[in-house]
Amino acid sequence: MVTVLGANSVTGGYDVENSLRFNSGSSDYLLRTHGTNNTAVAKFAFSFWIKRSKIGTEQVVLTAYTDGDNIGLIRFNATDVLEIYDYQDAYKLRKVTNRVFRDTSAWYHIVISSDATVGTPVLGLYINGVQETSFSTNTDYDQNDANMFNKNVLNWIAANPYNSGSGYTNGYISEFCFIDGTANDEEDFGEFDDSGIWKPIKVSGLTFGDNGYYLEFKQAGTSQNASGMGADTSGNTDHWAVASLTAVDQTTDTCTNNFATVNPLDSGFKVNLSEGNLKFVGETADFIQQWGRTTFGVSRGKWYWEMTKIANNPCIGIVTMQSPINLALENNAAARCVIYCSGQLDGQDNSGRVNGIATSIADYADDDIVSCMMDLDNGFVYFAKNGTIQIGADDSTTGNPASGSSGTGAANPTSQLLTNQHDGVWSPLIFDNSSNPAATAIYNFGNPTVALSSGVADGNGFGNFEYAPPSGYLALCTKNLAETG
Repeated sequence: MVTVLGANSVTGGYDVENSLRFNSGSSDYLLRTHGTNNTAVAKFAFSFWIKRSKIGTEQVVLTAYTDGDNIGLIRFNATDVLEIYDYQDAYKLRKVTNRVFRDTSAWYHIVISSDATVGTPVLGLYINGVQETSFSTNTDYDQNDANMFNKNVLNWIAANPYNSGSGYTNGYISEFCFIDGTANDEEDFGEFDDSGIWKPIKVSGLTFGDNGYYLEFKQAGTSQNASGMGADTSGNTDHWAVASLTAVDQTTDTCTNNFATVNPLDSGFKVNLSEGNLKFVGETADFIQQWGRTTFGVSRGKWYWEMTKIANNPCIGIVTMQSPINLALENNAAARCVIYCSGQLDGQDNSGRVNGIATSIADYADDDIVSCMMDLDNGFVYFAKNGTIQIGADDSTTGNPASGSSGTGAANPTSQLLTNQHDGVWSPLIFDNSSNPAATAIYNFGNPTVALSSGVADGNGFGNFEYAPPSGYLALCTKNLAETG
């Protein structure tokens, strides 16, 4: 059994190759001004996929902007509802959902379709192929109203220029389309598969109109041209300028292959997450509150990920999904976690917490990369430092992730620790073992936030790691989960 907790998994059919990862801390966004002023055109459609990384703050998806009295906006507001409005000296359009969007593990597909040429215009909003009908505010355009989205005005993706560039998005965006002059509905952008999962379809055959664009984020350049991250592939060459984004922000975490990230809804309250929930920064010396699990829980297969130490003593390891994580880290808890801290291996067996299992296990310094290899088929976990497998549980043998049921040099103190306890559902563990100051680390589950010197995929061709995963060990992504399950 493989369990994906709170995440959508799309397999088969059309594959989306890339997304862009946006981070508010570095003020990431895309920018362009439309070339045509289509004030007489009263039809448009937006389609995009988004995986949110932060909730509880304003997160802007798109802004069409002239000044504070003329602005069109698509955003998640501070209460995590979706808001779409067009303000031109007064609200011409305003939709605010009752529904909240707080799942940071899943990709949402959002389609916004407006036709103001009809007698009673109604803007259509579709979430994962289903029309949204419940709104706290529900104001539509009047017939033939000109809208901000078709005008030759400044457009920002993932930021809001009106409030000094606030509202930067934290998260991943893929398959961003704007249709100028046609009110396409959800079926032009996606479809349900045989299992009832909403998935993307090819949109390259659509008519995009004068100001329309299709952003696939296939390129890694930073120029406003066909080689840039903001390249328009609709045929209009309406390319977008890049602000603060770099090549590592082009990722393969997409709506058709969802990668694990640290889950902010399942983390200690003294944790700061950024860079698409892959960078971890503790806050205080109270390290018992500085921990996290990922968005995936798994119970079979072999899995690989890496951690880069930035400062102090971040840890890497595994933890059960079946109990509150703070209890899993406390003394006298049965078989709930195995942790590699610098110079020390901590674990749990049925008699309680075991400290210093391998007293000679290597320290790791700033910029060192520590790998975790979790073998759920045989019930063992292994660790490596800068590509070298570390001393195992008995302080005398070098761990061998390929040893199978013998578990040669496995780090966990008790054979079959992983599979015999709590139904064997496990997650990567993120933890700060520093006393003061707090730790900083970057976790890589296949989509690194920093440039790698090598760049190695797993055996299925997924993920991007500094060191090659051992044979059979895979990146935590939905394509691999579907195969393993």
